[in-house]
Amino acid sequence: MVKQRDERGRFQGTKLRVVFGTRSEVVALLGTSTAYIERSHLTSRLFNGRQVRKTLAFSKDILAYRASAIWEDGYYNLVRPHKSLRLPLQNEPLRKWLPRTPAMAAGLTDHIWTVKELLTTLPLPRNGINT
Repeated sequence: MVKQRDERGRFQGTKLRVVFGTRSEVVALLGTSTAYIERSHLTSRLFNGRQVRKTLAFSKDILAYRASAIWEDGYYNLVRPHKSLRLPLQNEPLRKWLPRTPAMAAGLTDHIWTVKELLTTLPLPRNGINT
């Protein structure tokens, strides 16, 4: 979604601009609201200080920014359990919930990673992209 503003900077409306996929897929998945996108951007800014203006961690170098963004994505999806993804446990009296990460919910991994595991695991190349 792209926010449209007038010459005084006042909000006029939004326009859908699809980067990945088709327009119908994006509308079916996210709807026409900007709430999901804004929430994603806010979460990313909270985890990655390089995306915030007027801070000591601000990145002018694109390579430093990309490295920081990759670290933030890996931590968010593999290491940090999310409350909204947890599953209720029935037969365990000491625990009520089974914590899960987004990667576990998507079926990409079967456990919550440690930071050490994240830092020491090498990604496999895909179709010669990372070679």
